[in-house]
Amino acid sequence: MARQKGIIKLEGKIGDLSFYKSKDGYLAREKGGVDADRIKKDPAFERTRENGSEFGGSAKSGKLLRDAIRTMMQNASDNRVTSRLTKLMTQIKNLDTTSVRGKRNVGVGIANANAKLLLKDFNFNENAVLGSILFNPYDVDVNTGVINLVDLIPINDLNNAPGATHITLRGAWAKVDFATGDYDVQESNAVNLPIDGVTSNVVLTPNAAPAGSGTDLYLLMVEFFQEVNGDQYTLKNGAYNALSIVEVQ
Repeated sequence: MARQKGIIKLEGKIGDLSFYKSKDGYLAREKGGVDADRIKKDPAFERTRENGSEFGGSAKSGKLLRDAIRTMMQNASDNRVTSRLTKLMTQIKNLDTTSVRGKRNVGVGIANANAKLLLKDFNFNENAVLGSILFNPYDVDVNTGVINLVDLIPINDLNNAPGATHITLRGAWAKVDFATGDYDVQESNAVNLPIDGVTSNVVLTPNAAPAGSGTDLYLLMVEFFQEVNGDQYTLKNGAYNALSIVEVQ
């Protein structure tokens, strides 16, 4: 892989060279590697097929989680969250100690206590880690999904986004079954506060307990807004909006 330089950037193919645009800029690479049909059938590539199958399963599990909370991620995620989640799911898949090689999966690995520790405190926006945005302590009731923040003073307890006049805090209780691909998510009420010195007790209560079986995930989101002529507009630059898994059961 080589980086394209110069005024004119190419996209497409010329001979054995492919030119394309990625998140890292304009790149070029030469066609190569082993024939795909050989990888599918040749016994020499059995390990490669096994690795590919497990990687695909990890990517699918990451997508399942993203799909479950997509509405919350819209304003609070970074452009590498997909790859970061796939990496995390691969680590959880590796905790599956019962399935044969090539069949290890997140649905089994998630039962390991260490898997839940890996998921806890995952930040969907690496540019706005919750711990660097919200300084006020909070507690999570895993039986009800309620998140409490006591004596929150927005001007003091938040790393406020430049230009923001208000914040909105929101919670969610998700039940995600990585074995079946099913999920249910119940978001909480949204609490909108001006960024001032007033003390507030914030209670975020999910609409209901999520249905089904699987892993219980509890999420907390902080989103910044700017008020203009009585209307609030979300700040979508991604630098400050935070979304994190704050507890896993």
